[in-house]
Amino acid sequence: MIGLYSPGTSFVHRAPTLLKLFLLSLCVLVIGISPDPRLIGGAFLAVVVLFVVARVPVQAAVAQIAPILLVLLVAVPIQGLLSGWTVAALTASRLLVAVALAALFTMTTTVTAVLEAFQILLRPFHRFIDADRVGLLVALTIRCIPLVSDIVREVFEARTARGTRGSLQSIAVPVVVRSLYAADALGEALIARGLDD
Repeated sequence: MIGLYSPGTSFVHRAPTLLKLFLLSLCVLVIGISPDPRLIGGAFLAVVVLFVVARVPVQAAVAQIAPILLVLLVAVPIQGLLSGWTVAALTASRLLVAVALAALFTMTTTVTAVLEAFQILLRPFHRFIDADRVGLLVALTIRCIPLVSDIVREVFEARTARGTRGSLQSIAVPVVVRSLYAADALGEALIARGLDD
């Protein structure tokens, strides 16, 4: 979800996050168990309409859905030979619709809204789970993904600038060391804010 949000004012953007999450889960479940290709085709058309209504940029939408196409290029022929082309086509269609729905959710829902939705979902279990801490954990996890990605990119750039081509270890060691330093700094910041218990 990092950097995937596409700002907008459509009803898809404004819909409550929990409702979108529920409908996403329900749709994926229904198309996952339905053997009717017409239902799956209808679901695909509905997703395309929702993308248009939400005014999600075509290039951004394609970028989110394209990786599954690479998987399908390998998986469909294999499944077609083993289980038949009808089964392979249905499986590919289901995966494509599910990924498109997930992409629509992430591109029309902010990270903050998702975190708040998780906190609301976990509040009934407050005796066993601290919803605020889980929300913080998810937020930190989401924040650390691009942080580690930046560290890896900087290590690669430093290697390229030096004109060296080392082993995997020469990449892994600086990445791990810098990640540990970043984690240590993050831990100190949390302690300074009273989150050390």
